[in-house]
Amino acid sequence: MSPRRKTRAKAGYMISSVAELYKLHPQTLRLYERVGLLKPSRSEGNTRLYTDDDLERLDVILTLTRDMGVNLAGIEIILNMREKMLEMEKQMSEFATVVQQELSRVANHISNEKPSQHAIVPTRIRLTK
Repeated sequence: MSPRRKTRAKAGYMISSVAELYKLHPQTLRLYERVGLLKPSRSEGNTRLYTDDDLERLDVILTLTRDMGVNLAGIEIILNMREKMLEMEKQMSEFATVVQQELSRVANHISNEKPSQHAIVPTRIRLTK
């Protein structure tokens, strides 16, 4: 479970706050940034600012390292796969929405359409045989 506070910072969390919150050395956070696992934004004074999204990602990183013993290279692979899965889920959701809209459009079209002569004739032929 995340040690994060209930209140959210709008501008971001400084490295010292994040390190204290997660019981990490600031160098650990710098290492995660150096190897590309975290990408905190920077203030005008070049201070690292960690967003809530960064902290959620840090939660995953720490779970993988502390609880599962995954090394940094493995974490990078897992996080990349996770991002791809989230993107695919988003695309699937968008596709499902488009399909549902199209099905509704077709159902509306069918319910509003009057039977054509072509549809009636084969029915009469089948009934008379």
